[in-house]
Amino acid sequence: MMPPRGAVGSCRRRRLAPLNEDNGRFLLLAALIAAYLSAGATVFSALESPSEAAAQLRWNRTLHNFSRIFNISLPELRAFLRSYEAAMAAGIRVDALRPRWDFPGAFYFVGTVVSTIGFGMTTPATVAGKVFLIIYGLFGCAGTILFFNLFLERIISLLAFIMKACYERQLRRSGLLPPNFRKGPAVSGVGSLVGWKPSVYHVMLILGIFAIALSCCASAMYTAVEGWNYVDSLYYCFVTFSTIGFGDLVSNQNAVYQHQGLYRFGNFMFILMGVCCIYSLFNVISIVIKQILNWVLKKFECRCCPKCHKSSTRLSRRNAITPGARLRRHNVARDADGQYDSDTEGRRLSGEMISMRELTASSKVSLAILQKQLSETANGYPRNVCINTRQNGFSAGVGALAIMNNRLAETSDSR
Repeated sequence: MMPPRGAVGSCRRRRLAPLNEDNGRFLLLAALIAAYLSAGATVFSALESPSEAAAQLRWNRTLHNFSRIFNISLPELRAFLRSYEAAMAAGIRVDALRPRWDFPGAFYFVGTVVSTIGFGMTTPATVAGKVFLIIYGLFGCAGTILFFNLFLERIISLLAFIMKACYERQLRRSGLLPPNFRKGPAVSGVGSLVGWKPSVYHVMLILGIFAIALSCCASAMYTAVEGWNYVDSLYYCFVTFSTIGFGDLVSNQNAVYQHQGLYRFGNFMFILMGVCCIYSLFNVISIVIKQILNWVLKKFECRCCPKCHKSSTRLSRRNAITPGARLRRHNVARDADGQYDSDTEGRRLSGEMISMRELTASSKVSLAILQKQLSETANGYPRNVCINTRQNGFSAGVGALAIMNNRLAETSDSR
């Protein structure tokens, strides 16, 4: 007995198309980020709220004691403190600090602008400076993001080259590759090393170890030079390298340092390498998060009952002619992972007789596909790359995802 048409239709509708998969992945990620933000807000509120209340209580006590001892009214004292806050916003501090807008200070400022760190210790106060910052930051941030993407492309290529060389050396030691092997297929069923790609987990592990080592070395320098404790130095390194830039701790702000030129150069190199490394690590972690989202989405896909599977198999037999079989066969063929381009093509391959009209239609479609392939080959961008990237759940995209697409094993169609 044939199953109800609605059962097969609902099964087909519940299967996620590529576009719907992207939308589902986006909505799922948005929901997870909202839950992540709520959890983070709960944890930080529980950790920091008592400290904030205690600090506010101490400040109110100090304010009232100062007003009583020096016989100053609270409104006058608060007006004075507001003036001091304005001076702090302009970069004025009680302790002697380095000039904000000499050339080294301005260079440090524009570095925090184009890298999107934005500590907030130095800000333009004039109207002309604010207008120039808008224009300068627009092109500077765009160019720096391009630099980060190019750095990511080269670091992934370098890691892939090193890991492939280590893998080839391991195969050669195990005797699976001849000693004079350079390029081409390997022996003993190992496959070809030409299409070998590193795992995203190995790349993430290497970048994570390098980021930790870089942060530890930078923290040792900041602890010795700035006088911070080691935990504060590690905290500053993450906030700076990830371009969060709170501004509560900022390096290279004192007027004079011992070995000042060497320290400024080391500070610049640590920040540059740290930002590039953490940017690459964040993008590799995003690939892992996307894999988790794909796994979750697969759990929502339709799993038909055995009767539905049997009915689909029976309907997909090309030589079975039943009322309305052409339409049903065409719909089932489209759901069968693109095994056939059309119902007519499937019938032709199975040996079933087709009409002259169907033959003419299929010839026109084949001619159109051939012309399209020739045009794309001449223009240098075949479409099969985009199709293959759709099959594994990683669209080509733009930016960092496009760079890592087909460079790692988990984002490649050949895995």
